[in-house]
Amino acid sequence: MLDIGALHRTEYEADADRSEPVAIAEAPGRLHYLGEHGEPKAGLYLSSAIDRFVRVAVSLRKDNSLRFYAADFGERKRTTLMNLKYKREDRWANYIKVAVHVFAELGYSVKGLNFTLSGDIPQQVGLASSSAIEVAAAVALRGFFSANINDKELLNRLVLAKGVFFGKNNSAVDYLIAFSAKKDHFLLVDEITREVKRIKSPLGKNKILIMDSRVPRMGVEDELKQRRQDIRKGLDILSQKRQGVSFRDFVASDLMDSMGNLPEEIRRRCLHIIQELQRVNEAEWILKKADFPALTKVLFHSHESLRDLYEVSCPEIDWLVKRAQEINGVLGSRMTGQGFGGCTYTLLREEAIAEYQRRLEDYERIFGFHPLLYNVRPAGAVRILSEGGAIPKSPSSGGQPGEERPKTGSVIEIP
Repeated sequence: MLDIGALHRTEYEADADRSEPVAIAEAPGRLHYLGEHGEPKAGLYLSSAIDRFVRVAVSLRKDNSLRFYAADFGERKRTTLMNLKYKREDRWANYIKVAVHVFAELGYSVKGLNFTLSGDIPQQVGLASSSAIEVAAAVALRGFFSANINDKELLNRLVLAKGVFFGKNNSAVDYLIAFSAKKDHFLLVDEITREVKRIKSPLGKNKILIMDSRVPRMGVEDELKQRRQDIRKGLDILSQKRQGVSFRDFVASDLMDSMGNLPEEIRRRCLHIIQELQRVNEAEWILKKADFPALTKVLFHSHESLRDLYEVSCPEIDWLVKRAQEINGVLGSRMTGQGFGGCTYTLLREEAIAEYQRRLEDYERIFGFHPLLYNVRPAGAVRILSEGGAIPKSPSSGGQPGEERPKTGSVIEIP
């Protein structure tokens, strides 16, 4: 990855003293193995951070403007605190603004700041590159201001700030993963309780390959919106509109009992949700026992459910998963991301990689898309690389003097 500290100082040489401290933080991308298409706000996920990262550097400016530089693209954006709002044309800079908003709301002296962004997380394929920018920027600002705010509070404030900027309720799941991840560990993430369990990876020298199918994805939001509406209708029918009920309160047989009340399409969507919850719970014990044959079945069954019940796959993705399933040494394969294209991930032994890559050549010849392949491992949590300066907090910002800041990356439970 690029030397972001050197890039930052070179970019802003005319706008700041070269001796001005620079705070730098690094946040990982994220991969969902199971549970991604679950009940909104009540999901149960098997996930991990991945060893693809975003780095954000921040330092003080001489004036009162906010400057943003994306080193990988050679792009620059600017605004001021008075005009700190979402702008479509600002794209990646909007995610840094979310973090700036957090510290402005806390009462820190956010005036003139320089930001530099660099990273190697594949974008717009469901690996949480945008959340990584927000988390890295927030942790860099925490170091820059020497802010006495722990991971739990910072996470909660990021959720609220994201809602302010993008005008919709935001899930905490990607933030939970970024703050709680541990190298070579899977994470079981409960969206209701915001509890994260770490599970030591049994993969050893086995590999995780993410494959970007390069299939154009159009109309995805409308399709996913319809499925969320189907889920809500199904839950209303199953629960008879009782408050506080989720799909975790039901089993597959409940859908059979409600056959007369549930339209077939809604029944299929609901069956996927209920069975996926069961698969996530099974995977926890399968990983702890390193039962690879059982893991293979769970992952392939999950993809079949996404294909046949939830219907968010596509012929190209299905072809890739099926061809992977045929290779000796593949431990499991499944789509990941929003669907209708995007990525698959495959767990496989090292000796199976050559045959897997050969199948990708067949894929390109048959479908005409040149796939991109990424070798990843479960990675650690967000971390501060350079603390930078110490700008005092204004008296109106509150805070809790003397509160010990927990080590970044600790497992957190947020009620």
